[in-house]
Amino acid sequence: MRYHTKHLDNQILIDLYQGMLKPRMIEEKMLILLRQGKISKWFSGIGQEAISVGVTMALKKEEYILPMHRNLGVFTTRDIPLYRLFAQWQGKQSGFTQGRDRSFHFGSQEHKIVGMISHLGPQLGVADGIALADMIRRKKRVTAVFTGEGATSEGDFHEALNVASVWSLPVLFCIENNGYGLSTPTNEQYNCEHLADRARGYGMESRIIDGNNITEVYTKVNEICKSLRKRPRPVLLEFKTFRMRGHEEASGTKYVPDKLMKKWAKKDPIANFEEYLKTQNILSDQEDEDLKAAISTEIEEHLKKAFEEEAVSANTEKEKNEVFQSFLYEDFQSGNKTENIRFVDAVSRGLEQSMDKYNELIIMGQDIAEYGGVFKITEGFTKKFGKSRVRNTPICESAIVSAAMGLSINGMKAVVEMQFADFVSSGFNPIVNYLAKVHYRWGEKADVVIRMPCGGGVGAGPFHSQTNEAWFTKVPGLKVVYPAFPSDAKGLLATAVNDPNPVLFFEHKGLYRSVYQDVPSDYYTLPFGKASLLEEGEDLTVVSYGAGVHWAKEILKKHPNIKADVLDLRTLQPLDVSSIFTSVKKTGKLIVLQEDTLFGGVASDISAMVMENCFEFLDAPVKRAGSLDTPVPFAKNLEENFLPKQRFENALVELYEY
Repeated sequence: MRYHTKHLDNQILIDLYQGMLKPRMIEEKMLILLRQGKISKWFSGIGQEAISVGVTMALKKEEYILPMHRNLGVFTTRDIPLYRLFAQWQGKQSGFTQGRDRSFHFGSQEHKIVGMISHLGPQLGVADGIALADMIRRKKRVTAVFTGEGATSEGDFHEALNVASVWSLPVLFCIENNGYGLSTPTNEQYNCEHLADRARGYGMESRIIDGNNITEVYTKVNEICKSLRKRPRPVLLEFKTFRMRGHEEASGTKYVPDKLMKKWAKKDPIANFEEYLKTQNILSDQEDEDLKAAISTEIEEHLKKAFEEEAVSANTEKEKNEVFQSFLYEDFQSGNKTENIRFVDAVSRGLEQSMDKYNELIIMGQDIAEYGGVFKITEGFTKKFGKSRVRNTPICESAIVSAAMGLSINGMKAVVEMQFADFVSSGFNPIVNYLAKVHYRWGEKADVVIRMPCGGGVGAGPFHSQTNEAWFTKVPGLKVVYPAFPSDAKGLLATAVNDPNPVLFFEHKGLYRSVYQDVPSDYYTLPFGKASLLEEGEDLTVVSYGAGVHWAKEILKKHPNIKADVLDLRTLQPLDVSSIFTSVKKTGKLIVLQEDTLFGGVASDISAMVMENCFEFLDAPVKRAGSLDTPVPFAKNLEENFLPKQRFENALVELYEY
């Protein structure tokens, strides 16, 4: 192996060697502990240390790096205390996830490391968001993100590279091409000669680097980073390397030909570099022994500390309380001045006032800039706030949700507009697996609002009419808001932006231009988890949200003999269970109306909770009304039959007469 060291002093060469040696010696120790049953799983990076160490040393300490599970060298090069790593792998309290996630599935703001999730792809978009924040702030920084060659087949890879190229983001996309995706060889994963060739299709530069040559990795990445800090743009790096052990230890390497293993064993990055340093009289045998002894001592001392720590204890309240970032609601009262405006205007003005309040709030979505969005919510925003804060995006929901997460990690706030709530399915993975879980896993906030224009009754058919809130109310870590009136929409949207947790904000597009209300002109907030009692009566309780509230009020007017409590939930997560129970205990009867299809919806959970907690107060079975369990049809007669208005009216009368 040839090493080009002309411009590297001896101390850097020693540091590079020591940087690789440390993760290798840790791994060798972990493999022993794995066989002893003292750790549960291990993903080996043996043979790939030069990539992790070389890239990390080329970055500045303040620059974010997003590693995978074979990048132990990233963590050790950033000087994470070893006992915390060992505690992490044993699922102990001083580990970064406190036993809630395993191996390298964590991050550390202190060390500017953002760990992966098992779905791999979303972290590429997260890197885009981190880099975007740096670029908006005009900080000359690079973000590096790792992926394996297997994950380059995911759609997130395409989306993230495309966004980075379109926005000229200073991201190093680092592919560790180690020959196999678990057991699948590269010739069964892609059909181009080099993955780096794909960069041409995104209009970006690429490099192929020998991933086992530490000086080549360090010098080339260092040179590229210096260039990106001066002229921001993404670069795709393909590191040619090989995985010398199984995907994880249990899977083994029987699928790898012996000849191939022997070929790559001769290219071991540490053994070859050690030999080079000694032949060049840069490192003596004694100095080498001293280095290894010092690392061994450090490993043993930190292992002892980790092993002495007690196993993590289960505390139900603590677990539940740490799903969300703590948020102290601040009540901003509205002034006396009001204006009679539509629902759509209330959302627009609420968003505009939040943009005024937070100069690092970024809005992203399709066609939202000069065009103002398909519903004109952001019309005029570009002129007032500029295109750096009001950003048109390519059609790539997953990458944009992930980028919003990256903005949050780097200290900004983000609002993402789904053009239609139906399209959120294309961004489902990062919402439910990244945003929802990140605080519980390693204490990082997800300061993201996702606006969801939704709902039927407008003849838009199966893909522009769904109200899919139940997809998200089931997922711990997400807040779900669904207002029915303009004044609620404006105040709740302000709170959603203030809240550092991920919020799905549903806006029924059928209400956008049909519902007017006197809305306070000034900035104000409304609390989550507090339902609104719109009407009071003794006969029964009607619980609903969104357009269902208006349908309930309309139908009750047709039946003036029915005196009902009408409870508008406003938020579904958190849910105002107390107000529901209070009303049911008073009236003894409950009907829950939702626009969503009936099975598995919010109404089912409310019904179950009332049956469990208020059974002795009930004078009749709890009723539910929802849309048919079919896709949303297009034709007017079919859609009217699909929606629950008539079924609600029938059930309401039946419940009243029970």
